[in-house]
Amino acid sequence: MSRIELELTLPDDYRVTDLLAFHRRDAQALAERVTDAGLEKGILWRGQPACLGLRFADGRVRVSLQVDGEAGDAQALRGLVERMLGLTQAVQAFETAHADHPQIGRLLLANPGLRVPQSATPFEALSWAISGQQISLPVAISLRRKLIQLAGLRHSSGLFCYPDAAAVVELDEDALGQSGFSRAKTQALLLLSREIEAGRLPLDAWLESEPAEAIGERLLALKGIGPWTVDYALLRGFARLDGSLHGDAAVRRQLQRLLGAEEKLSQAFVRDWLLPFAPWRALVAAHLWAMP
Repeated sequence: MSRIELELTLPDDYRVTDLLAFHRRDAQALAERVTDAGLEKGILWRGQPACLGLRFADGRVRVSLQVDGEAGDAQALRGLVERMLGLTQAVQAFETAHADHPQIGRLLLANPGLRVPQSATPFEALSWAISGQQISLPVAISLRRKLIQLAGLRHSSGLFCYPDAAAVVELDEDALGQSGFSRAKTQALLLLSREIEAGRLPLDAWLESEPAEAIGERLLALKGIGPWTVDYALLRGFARLDGSLHGDAAVRRQLQRLLGAEEKLSQAFVRDWLLPFAPWRALVAAHLWAMP
């Protein structure tokens, strides 16, 4: 086992509770252990089981990575943590640009510094989005847990690690079906994993600078992946903040409440209403999600 440690200073407005809530979704804590002080998360680090630890105190985060194998240098870990914590997101520019908006301005005052916590990898975000298509959140969380269990990748700490494409592509289609995955979800997951393993979808290479439109076009070409799945993956996996989440039921419902509308809002209306907020439309969606 090898270990890397480092420490980062957080912005004054950093919202630790948002990050911890995102990773506290599964009450069974199969792959993430969350406390008020931080979290431990099972990840694959260069294909090896690892435990990522984050401890928050006094405006700083202490980071540790324990790898069942060779860890490598700390620079890659710093980049991973900065992205997962949303530290690369231009939230101040967004808040300054729309502070005076009659509706959104109120949300910015209520939740200053709101960032979008990220999945550890684009594949985790995308496969989670595929699993969660058109079902309730509790059912989606259950499917996520079963996918992790089927892959069976476990760190020496006892935490399971979220699988990568190489692990998912080895899963049996019938086993996925017996675990509750519909045929369409099963086929979409396996197709995505095969395309990644074949080198045709270099998700990690797209993290830095690949335009969101180009990523979306490549993903939408896969059977079983639709606009909502792409928008969610762009937001949670690639930190692209301009996805128009007008297809998200919670976004439409919360915007209806914000506007005081009596009738349900159509996707077309929400899409057009969000247009002036480019290139930060997904941050608007995040503020809508954060409404009580």
